[in-house]
Amino acid sequence: MAILVTGGTGYIGSHTVVQLIESGQEVVVLDNLCNSKKTVIDRIEKITGKRPHFVEGDVRDREVLRSIFTRYKISAAIHFAGLKSVAECSVKPLLYYDNNVSGSVVLAEEMARANIHTLVFSSSATVYGEPVFLPYTEAHPLKPINVYGHSKLMVEQVLQDLANSNSAWRIALLRYFNPVGAHASGHIGEDPSGIPNNLMPFVAQVAVGKREYLSIFGDDYDTVDGTGVRDYIHVDDLASGHLAALNFLSKNNGVVTVNLGTGKGTSVLELIDAFESASGKKIARQIVGCRPGDLPEYYAQADYAKDVLGWQAQHDVARMCIDTWRWQSQNPNGFN
Repeated sequence: MAILVTGGTGYIGSHTVVQLIESGQEVVVLDNLCNSKKTVIDRIEKITGKRPHFVEGDVRDREVLRSIFTRYKISAAIHFAGLKSVAECSVKPLLYYDNNVSGSVVLAEEMARANIHTLVFSSSATVYGEPVFLPYTEAHPLKPINVYGHSKLMVEQVLQDLANSNSAWRIALLRYFNPVGAHASGHIGEDPSGIPNNLMPFVAQVAVGKREYLSIFGDDYDTVDGTGVRDYIHVDDLASGHLAALNFLSKNNGVVTVNLGTGKGTSVLELIDAFESASGKKIARQIVGCRPGDLPEYYAQADYAKDVLGWQAQHDVARMCIDTWRWQSQNPNGFN
């Protein structure tokens, strides 16, 4: 039996594929390469000594999915495929609803058609929106503030309704906080197209000389040092959360909804300090105005994942920065 990983050449997907292979699983990767590189498959093989099956195609393409389910004995799917830019989603909302929502519906329909009912869904902490209380628990009200968050919440609702309609379904909804870091080998890591949307790759690109300085959006929040606080989680910890979810679903029907975070907030300046220590590089920076919609603090309550999945994050911010710097310094131009 094999695991289908949609979006498996992407940042989080590729690290999850590595861990699946290392755990003895056969893996089939489906990716349209709209925001990733096919050379990631070579890097995965270099790390694991085993090459995952790769199909270039779109999760919205029923014929591609049917051919996969016919050719391979798929027992479960981990669904990463989707668009994720908070900046882009506000100007291209239909694109995001088509990719993220319609793509998930097509995948679920074709899984049901093939009699496959185990699915781990890549959701997001953006489904929570502005905090009513902190840390965010899984019971926090769901009020996303952007199109990306709305698209993730819509898929969560679709999958919840699907499980309610058929008790054969086994579904995990994993709400990520802020993935950072890279594989310890330095062979795979985050390689954003164009200007990075997230803090860590921007810091790393400044350190490697690819960008002149880092813009810090606001320094007068009511936080430990005035800069925004986020829950950064190592991508390898995030990947292991998916394996823990698959293991849980092998024994349990229905839907489980879980935060994947460390439970600890780190400010922008704290992250920069940790990265300077890891890299030995000074990060040039400038303070600019706060961005509309940015929240002062955003971090998880992660106890439920430990209680239900037997999972918890293992790597601290220092390790996240060390692994990011190894990846960026060895691959200054990413996978190119």
